Amino acid sequence: MGHRLADWSTRARLAAPGEGIGLDELGLATRNHGLPLEALRYDVTPPGLHYVQSHYDIPYVAVDAPWKLTIAGRVRRRLRLDVAALKAFAQVTTRVTLECAGNGRALLTPRPVSRPWLVEAVATAEWTGVPLRLLLAAAEVEADAVEVVCTGADHGVERGVEQDYQRSLPIEVAMGSESEVLVAYEMNGAPLPPQHGFPIRLIVPGWYGMAHVKWLREVTVTATPFTGFQQAVAYRIRQEPGETGEPVTRILPRALLVPPGFPDYMSRARVVRPGPVPLEGRAWSGQARIVRVEVSTDDGHSWHEAELDSDQGRRWVWRRWHFDWTATPGEHVLSARATDADGHTQPLEQPWNRGGFAVNLVQRVPVLCLEADD
Repeated sequence: MGHRLADWSTRARLAAPGEGIGLDELGLATRNHGLPLEALRYDVTPPGLHYVQSHYDIPYVAVDAPWKLTIAGRVRRRLRLDVAALKAFAQVTTRVTLECAGNGRALLTPRPVSRPWLVEAVATAEWTGVPLRLLLAAAEVEADAVEVVCTGADHGVERGVEQDYQRSLPIEVAMGSESEVLVAYEMNGAPLPPQHGFPIRLIVPGWYGMAHVKWLREVTVTATPFTGFQQAVAYRIRQEPGETGEPVTRILPRALLVPPGFPDYMSRARVVRPGPVPLEGRAWSGQARIVRVEVSTDDGHSWHEAELDSDQGRRWVWRRWHFDWTATPGEHVLSARATDADGHTQPLEQPWNRGGFAVNLVQRVPVLCLEADD
């Protein structure tokens, strides 16, 4: 935990009834952009279209600057590894869908005041790096290890607390092979872009984005649970300020539509012509494999099963779905909802929480179908 600045706000704020997006929220939105939903068509998101969320300033790291990752704490061998040393370990490339924990926050009422995400804070990339478990094995983790604390080079103030960005993982997640947590140094076959954590970052498949620490500089193995700000204060599901709350961890199931037809410039409302309109999108979950996507073309009154493309054995990546719709003149509301293998299904009404985290409300896409041409 860093220094507390007593004159800064220390409590998350909710927007007052009727309060619009403030300049501070607008500033966060301009710094942290979402995925244009038409880019859902890409199996792998180009880096410039991948969503971005950075808590503090993006650290400047020159291409030829020395960078060391320290592995310390409850280990028998303290390691300091540069990127070349990391590349000497076994290399893994994995395709992973990332979603910001606050995706959908702006749809809640009352609205938690923070980055006002709608539904675009998601993307998929191929990450190359070394499994964290191999680094921990090389450092010889002590038997009393409980968590692994990951520290980034980004530094700032949040709710009055000066801090480095830090998150922890349970030791069984960090050491596990199921999700293969990576210390990544490449994105889509090239060095990480600055906004995505150059020169190295963490990738935690299946977990919301807050766990994927960027500009990674230190991994500390601890014998006690980590109580830093981003772990114990932020990223908790709570109804009231004083509650301990439940931690935000794995991604809940969600399906999104590729916007059909063409848009109105300001509202982004969709316009289609009568007749066959192919609908498609992506669905994903960090809980279990996606097994079903349903589509509604009448604002949720009826649902029809969509066809799912093969996931090709990829556990942590979004899955394409498609559905044939015959549009008729008038106004329609399109939706899609995903269900995973553990039976988790998107809600039609979103449970509320103060931070606006883990929102997976069914998407509603208004569409105007024009009259048929004479």
